[in-house]
Amino acid sequence: MNRRPIRPSDLQVLELIHASLFPVRYDIDFFLNVVNGLGIVSWGAVDVSRSDGHIDELIGFVTTRIIAVKESEIQNLLRYDTTRNDQTLVYILTLGVVEQYRNLGIASSLVREVIKYASSISSCRAVYLHVIAYNQPAIHFYQKMLFKLVRRLSKFYYINGYHYDAFLFVYYVNGGQSPCSMREVLAAVAAYLRGLVSNLAGKIWNGDCKRRSRGSRCKEINSLLVAKSKRIPYSDTAIC
Repeated sequence: MNRRPIRPSDLQVLELIHASLFPVRYDIDFFLNVVNGLGIVSWGAVDVSRSDGHIDELIGFVTTRIIAVKESEIQNLLRYDTTRNDQTLVYILTLGVVEQYRNLGIASSLVREVIKYASSISSCRAVYLHVIAYNQPAIHFYQKMLFKLVRRLSKFYYINGYHYDAFLFVYYVNGGQSPCSMREVLAAVAAYLRGLVSNLAGKIWNGDCKRRSRGSRCKEINSLLVAKSKRIPYSDTAIC
């Protein structure tokens, strides 16, 4: 696997992979900004050992944006010099690997590239991102990559008529630190565990609906197709 910058020639493949992986639907301007490097820094992964001739076709990607700390939603989650206006963050917009190339360390390699990039910017204090609350594989992945769970955001996503919470993860670089006390860190862990239990209970209830096959609400939830989404105003519910 090799990494390289994402290029204009990747536009079609990039759109197809995003559509197959994410519940959020991105408009064409997002993809044009990615492939042309307009305000977005990105990396692609390719398999140079492919035997079908598509050795330069994307099999994975990560897209990011640099954001000023004072313009970010995590300003209060950082210890930083408030007298300086040049403090920045790197926000991970999307990260994905096509199915047949998963569990090969490609996503980890791409995230390490982001961390390396953020660390090379002297004014950068953290890398951060959101994960939808039911995406347990992604949650475990970022925890394995030593990102810190710092907040649960209530009703952050609105997808096909349903509200979903999100978890906010942060990886501190260049001396960036959490302002949380140990008590707040423990509260964050407790909030995550409560969310996990709630998620599991929902799955059990959902499975029960399938077995009984009755009730309009069960049918609506069981037939949920994540086709279009947008973010809505949210409230912080917890953490630190």
